[in-house]
Amino acid sequence: MTPAPTSDPVADRLRAVQELYDRGEPISALVALVRSEGLTPAQRREVDREALAGPLGLRLDAAAKRGPARRREAIDALRPYLAEVDPKIKRDLPVGRRVGFHLVETTDAEELAAGDALAKLAAAAAEPSRRVRKGLRWYAELPVEVGEPELLRLRAADLVPVTQIDDISWAGNRLRITGHAYIAGLSVRSGRFNRATVVLRGPRWLPRVTLKTRRIYHPEATHAAREPGCNYDWAGFTAELNPLALRWRAGLRAVVRGAKRLLRRRHTVQDTTTWRAEIVIWSRAARARGVLRGPAIGRTERPAGLQVRRRWWVRPVWTSDKALQVVLQPTRAELTGVRLDGETIELTGFLPGRPVTRGKARVGGHRMSADFAPAEGGSRFSLQLALQTVMNAEARRLWVEPKGDPAAAVMLEGAEETRLLVGEREITVQGDRRDRVVISGHRILPVITAAEWQAESLTLTGRYPDPDPGPRDLVLRHRGGLTIRVPFERDGDDFTVRFSPGAMPRFGSTAPLAEGTWNVSVAPPGKYGPAMVPARFDHAGLDALDENPRTVDGRVYRFVATRFDVPVLVAAEDRPGDERSAAGLWALSRTFYQAERARPLREATVYVSFDGRSYSDNPRAVYEERLRRGDDGEHIWIVRDGAFVPPGSRELGLGDGIVPTVVREGSREHYEALARARYIVANQFLPQWFRTRDDQVYVQTWHGTPVKHIGRDQSHMKREPRPPVWHRQAVEVRGWDLLLSQSSWASSILRKAFGYEGEILESGNPRNDVLVAPDRDALAADVRRRVGVPEGKRVVLYAPTFRDHDRRNASVRLDLADARRALGDDHVVLVRGHMMQAFPHVLPHGGFAIDVTTYPDMADLLLIADVLVTDYSAVMFDFVATGRPVVLFTPDMAKYKSSRGLYLDLESQRPGPRFETSAEVVEALRNIDAFTAKLHDRYAAFVRTYAPHDDGKATARLVDHVFTR
Repeated sequence: MTPAPTSDPVADRLRAVQELYDRGEPISALVALVRSEGLTPAQRREVDREALAGPLGLRLDAAAKRGPARRREAIDALRPYLAEVDPKIKRDLPVGRRVGFHLVETTDAEELAAGDALAKLAAAAAEPSRRVRKGLRWYAELPVEVGEPELLRLRAADLVPVTQIDDISWAGNRLRITGHAYIAGLSVRSGRFNRATVVLRGPRWLPRVTLKTRRIYHPEATHAAREPGCNYDWAGFTAELNPLALRWRAGLRAVVRGAKRLLRRRHTVQDTTTWRAEIVIWSRAARARGVLRGPAIGRTERPAGLQVRRRWWVRPVWTSDKALQVVLQPTRAELTGVRLDGETIELTGFLPGRPVTRGKARVGGHRMSADFAPAEGGSRFSLQLALQTVMNAEARRLWVEPKGDPAAAVMLEGAEETRLLVGEREITVQGDRRDRVVISGHRILPVITAAEWQAESLTLTGRYPDPDPGPRDLVLRHRGGLTIRVPFERDGDDFTVRFSPGAMPRFGSTAPLAEGTWNVSVAPPGKYGPAMVPARFDHAGLDALDENPRTVDGRVYRFVATRFDVPVLVAAEDRPGDERSAAGLWALSRTFYQAERARPLREATVYVSFDGRSYSDNPRAVYEERLRRGDDGEHIWIVRDGAFVPPGSRELGLGDGIVPTVVREGSREHYEALARARYIVANQFLPQWFRTRDDQVYVQTWHGTPVKHIGRDQSHMKREPRPPVWHRQAVEVRGWDLLLSQSSWASSILRKAFGYEGEILESGNPRNDVLVAPDRDALAADVRRRVGVPEGKRVVLYAPTFRDHDRRNASVRLDLADARRALGDDHVVLVRGHMMQAFPHVLPHGGFAIDVTTYPDMADLLLIADVLVTDYSAVMFDFVATGRPVVLFTPDMAKYKSSRGLYLDLESQRPGPRFETSAEVVEALRNIDAFTAKLHDRYAAFVRTYAPHDDGKATARLVDHVFTR
């Protein structure tokens, strides 16, 4: 009989503690579970160590930030438990945890709960602590008083190497590993007193393998570091491995294991030997040892193996937690053929070595019969799989189990991969990154076979044998939810698509791909969600894939295959190291920016709209008004991630002569512009390093009259002690010289929400002047053309705000299919997601709905809208300037009001009808004229109260007030 598997009591206990933590149970419940009986002393120590370093420590950090009552609760729960914990376990915890628990044990409970020592420790835990050397020992410098200096001594738990592997490749017959490794907080400015050694540790008694390792100059380590003030330029390393060192060790192990099997009267079996890679660092009298982990995206994730002799391979591999291992692996079973026979799939293979006549096969966890027959040099095997059993199966590895021998993974070993098409699905028999055979059934996937860069464009070619011959789009989807579609050409099963990442079409113009990772999939035109099929890269073409970066107009693009065969396009700005590293940013804000603030001001104006993400809103209106008046002073636009190119006077049709200066957000020029410009016009908070000078004029236009709580009125801003963002906002608000307001009602809200005591100008929103401009019809026609709204169509703009409680799962709550049936073909719905919560799955419904989330300026969309459907957005205060109807769609008002809070009573103060279901909204849109007439007086009262100054002259009043004194 096979003995029943026994559970691990330590793992079970820790898993239960983690579940309580995840559910938000009080700390007393976690402590009670950790202290409960049923563990041996050794198991108790292991549970204590993991719980204190993990859930209990994290819960103490959370309590430290929540005020005296929560701190006292945590102290009362932890103190009796800590008295029972082995002192050695507490001494070996990371220094922050060690000091925190020491304070809980030794400090008066009332004093500790009322003070801020635990809160300071929790804040310091977010960043690596500063290291201070005393003699030959290193200590942490923490923001609390500790009576025992030895508590601050850095131990093994604190000195863990930070590593990244940039390249793993074979140079001849030697494996070369290149990357960087350092001890956080200890600078590595030169090769002196700085050593690193890569070591491979194998099973049990096998001698370790020490690789020939040397330090190299690698400034990218400094740029990628999290902590400021440290230099890791010489943290790079390169290590080389001679496979002979593995072979004789594995041979020695094989002799011992073979002898043991012979004593048990069993056949000897070739076995895989695995070594884990570690790095040992000696730096400035500190020593650290840790696992070598962290592959760079792309080729490093799929390192090639080396065949050292027939059917024997040395392969560097990555574990699931991205730790590096090196295996010496024999091919005990190899695939020779795959054939579809009616309703079954027949797999054949070869087992080198002794003849085998009996055995089993296994696909994933499913064991099945297999036929074995002796052959020259070994045995042949075959098995049959029912088509339906693998039609919808996830990837499963194939194993054979010769009778009397351990199971052997079937390897591809040079055989061709197979794709079997069965209707609208396919079954693939492929190799994974370790060449093991994997069987899966799924939708027919597009496979990219080649990616070629030509100047500024990227061409992808591949195969997509989908039986539906209709057109297809290549869909690029950002992690933030935004999607961009590019049609591709199909020629039978082959496809080609060509596009320029730096000039993607966007509403009649072009814009570069936003910074970040873009996933690649395929879908029919206008289809999203389940219709999107993820693309894969052909395994046979991976070695030839050009993953080198391409720089186009100040931006860097890489087309890579990650997680072995998943194609992604990575976009980033081409920034120097000192503008993207923590150390560089620290120096720019603390040194460069401060020096620039001491220099004389320039007669220049800086415009910042939504952190530089768009040319829009009130700053745009102020800028264009000044250009209309011929103001030829220096105009500087802050642009983030290449999002836009601000027009000059010629592009605006105002004659030649005025060309704005474009400054990249986060650049050295950005710091200099904010330090020395006379005027600053912004509609949001500026970076936290910014401080207004006495001789600067900072005009805060904000971005609308708030419906939902903002600033200090938000719930998290009312906590004690005040969160860091509260203090950052207070510092900036004190520097505002003028705050723009749409109405007296808005003035009182803004003044209270921001704690602002300066001048407020109640002149209306400049961005709304376009809504009542004399040439608004011509402007609207141009916008309709760019958006793609046909002539004669009635436009419904659906523009909900974001949800704090559900930012990643935005969805179109308006039933577009129902709306199309009710409204007919003479309507178009523009769906405008908030910039903080883009809609991932907008359904165009054959052109009835258009996703305008990425359209640069909301004012343009308001200009062409005949009806506005919104919820808790400030856009309702802007749209009433048009006199057109507003419909409020608030399906979650109770939840939104409790989670975020509202200033406006949407029952008594709303400008139009309010509904909680999509069907009611659609019915109102179908009879909008009747609803408008019924609420005419309410609408007029709303305009008089909340938008009394939006008469088309708000911008002129602001420019006169600020720039023509």
